[in-house]
Amino acid sequence: MGRAIGIDFGTTYSAIAFMEGDRPEIIPNRRGKRVTPSVVAFSKSGEILVGEPAKNQAILNPDRTVLSIKRYMGRDYKFEVDGKSYRPQDIAALIIRKLKEDAEEFLSERIKEAVITVPAYFSDAQRQATKEAGELAGLKVLRIINEPTAAALAYGLGRKPGSEEIKVLVFDLGGGTFDVSILEIAEGVFEVKATAGNNRLGGDDFDERIISYLVERFKSETAIDLSKDRMALQKLKEEAERAKIELSEVYETEISIPFIAADESGPKHLQVTLRRELFEDLIKDLVDKLEEPVLRALEDAKLLPREIDQVLLVGGSTRIPLVQRKVRELLGKEPLRGVNPDECVALGAAIQAAMIKGEVTGIVLVDVTPLSLGVETIGGIFTKIIDRNTPIPTSASRIFTTVADNQTTVEIHVLQGERPLAEDNISLGKFQLTGIRPAPRGVPRIEVTFSIDVNGIVSVKARDLDTGKEQKIEIGGVKDIPQEEVERIIKEAELYREKDSGEHKVRELRNKVELALLDLERKLSYLENEDAKSVRSVLEEVKGKVNNIDLDELSEILKLLLDLSRELGG
Repeated sequence: MGRAIGIDFGTTYSAIAFMEGDRPEIIPNRRGKRVTPSVVAFSKSGEILVGEPAKNQAILNPDRTVLSIKRYMGRDYKFEVDGKSYRPQDIAALIIRKLKEDAEEFLSERIKEAVITVPAYFSDAQRQATKEAGELAGLKVLRIINEPTAAALAYGLGRKPGSEEIKVLVFDLGGGTFDVSILEIAEGVFEVKATAGNNRLGGDDFDERIISYLVERFKSETAIDLSKDRMALQKLKEEAERAKIELSEVYETEISIPFIAADESGPKHLQVTLRRELFEDLIKDLVDKLEEPVLRALEDAKLLPREIDQVLLVGGSTRIPLVQRKVRELLGKEPLRGVNPDECVALGAAIQAAMIKGEVTGIVLVDVTPLSLGVETIGGIFTKIIDRNTPIPTSASRIFTTVADNQTTVEIHVLQGERPLAEDNISLGKFQLTGIRPAPRGVPRIEVTFSIDVNGIVSVKARDLDTGKEQKIEIGGVKDIPQEEVERIIKEAELYREKDSGEHKVRELRNKVELALLDLERKLSYLENEDAKSVRSVLEEVKGKVNNIDLDELSEILKLLLDLSRELGG
């Protein structure tokens, strides 16, 4: 039985790990480093460079160097190099293949299987793309797991049976993403209670603030705009990252880039002393954005900050003192320092891989889905089938029916979100179930089943219980859901709860009125008497105003229609 590895595929750096006996260990790359830059470059001679060599030549070859590919995962985006197109998963596969080859060289054996981690808030499309990247790299992807969960797994491996239950908040701030997860850990069971985050916030954004400051300062001193110079920007990026890291240890650092530009008077040099205080001013608003996901996760887990037993910091950006102060301010306790934030995700992935292979026992991992899933029903209503924060893997079904007589096709519109109306949520895809046997409306029974696998990937199936015909869709290949949209939906679900509730009631009642109208019309088609003529007159009047009246009037009309139906023998 071959060995399986754990891969932390990061925005700026990636890491690999394996189980050595009963402990996870980081696998160094061929250069002896414990992390590998997530960088791919295409040399002018046609060679593909990955990792350190790609990062080292980025200044001289910025147009043919791909950075932070993780931020593009799941998006309909193409990189064009020498007339050839590369999707984000194609670039990611080159990085993962490099990690695989480094592991094979270190372990002196072929590696065929891996567990790969993703941010907890990665959408279904992003998870699918990550899984595909692993497969393109020549690996069987045993599982996709959330990074905060992996980190907690690494932290809790040694917990002894019989130990008390603890509540752990994992604060994961990496190069490009921010996640917060709350887990309950007891006797080898790791249960995720809530998760939240921001897919567009991380150390790269802190670097950008330093770069913008340096560009503006240089422009004010020399009138030269470095933002127009790709090579200069790459130099600034490297210096910004170095300065950010240094300022976690010291209070000031020198940024010196000779010959960064030139004008008629000759070459220009950039020389700046950057103090930690100024750096913190530059990033304060970004650090403040870390607060909302933490509070939302606590609310979803129904916990107060004081009820969190331990806080685990994950990701290199958590080394920034201002970030650590924010964590202490939010949670009122000192975070744990016994875990290397750059390595614990890969270590947790290795543990998960060993669990799947049966090499580690006594641990159960229970993850959750971050947003509710469901379908659009008559009147534009979002009907939830799987609620947010449901443990995965999971499956749930609901029975629906037709809304018109002799309807032979239904469209299934799959949605993700928290608002009661379909139009306010995220569309994940549509498909049609055809071949339904003609019958009066309300007679056919259509079973819609949602399934979420252990990787968090969604599939939806619709089946006509009468004919047995079915159609299904695996929600993959759709465009990335912008994190801003996810944040908007969750916030607005709370903000507009009362308004939404009122609109939802109106639409539900309007649906009932329209169904009652259909029912009466069907009954009238068999009747030709004075009562029927009188009812038809009422129906025509109701039809003209059903879409333009309020809740109270709709209730009165529904009562009237039901009374008429009973009088006609219904």
